[in-house]
Amino acid sequence: MKRISKFSAIIIALILAVTAVLSGCDLFERPVADKKSIICTIFPQYDWVRQILGDSADEMNITLLLDNNIDLHNYQPSMDDIMKISNCDLFIYVGGESDDWVEDALKQAANPDMVVINLLESLGDDAKLEELFDGAEDDDHGSEDDEHDEYDEHIWLSLKNAKKLCAVIADALSSLDADNAEKYKSNLAEYIGKLSALDSEYQAVADAAPVKTLLFGDRFPFRYLTDDYGLTPHAAFSGCSAETEASFETIIYLVAKVNELNLKTVMVTESSDKKIAEKIISESREKNQKILVLDSMQSVTLKDVTGGASYLSIMQSNLAVLTQALA
Repeated sequence: MKRISKFSAIIIALILAVTAVLSGCDLFERPVADKKSIICTIFPQYDWVRQILGDSADEMNITLLLDNNIDLHNYQPSMDDIMKISNCDLFIYVGGESDDWVEDALKQAANPDMVVINLLESLGDDAKLEELFDGAEDDDHGSEDDEHDEYDEHIWLSLKNAKKLCAVIADALSSLDADNAEKYKSNLAEYIGKLSALDSEYQAVADAAPVKTLLFGDRFPFRYLTDDYGLTPHAAFSGCSAETEASFETIIYLVAKVNELNLKTVMVTESSDKKIAEKIISESREKNQKILVLDSMQSVTLKDVTGGASYLSIMQSNLAVLTQALA
């Protein structure tokens, strides 16, 4: 998994130091306002909050921190981001290694009553380690002697996880706005009903599928999803790998799997340039596999939200892709 470089750590430390100084100035004092401030690092949290708030969403200041196609694994906070977090009422983040910067950021919190939700921590025993693949390289895990077990950060790609995490978020929203707690409880129940219905659709597709394997010529952020429905994955890299080019051995391994299982598709994520997938196909026996895209929701922007994108709509689109891949 990608780690913060020494240079990046120094930059973050400087931002925090300057923030600490500026927080003492009147210009940066916490504004007096009726609206509560909620900051979500990534899109799924942002959408879950809005769904639970319902028509009260406009009465809150809700910020999507990682906008403009910034990937969770490559994000570094700006001074403006640190200031927003420092003054918010509710801060929701994933909690994996890519969020190592959060601990230092929270030390600068100007709001002593801030509620913080670490989603990975909230999952407890349901959190899973990153998937490693036989025959596929892994840039960060190294040898067996290098004990470095990483929790898979892509927890939102499980509808089962989404139900649990939305309940945690609803509790936090109710504590912020007790007057509307019953409404949030009702909105949560309705939303969980939709998540459960889609979860059942996924399970039905997986149960009926003649194919139970997904092969990714790409990173693999879908461990939670494949585990939920008993599917077997193969991939070029783990979900948080910084690698962009697969070794000869990895390509040969994946080509052999395509041929052995007579797979008709090769999967990629939404950010892939498809070069690895194309190489696997060109080296395969049939050379006619389709490349299908599963959306890991790591590049969703506010512009997409304005255009109608939601957590449920993207998971519904992923189900259509999965149905084709498992046919």
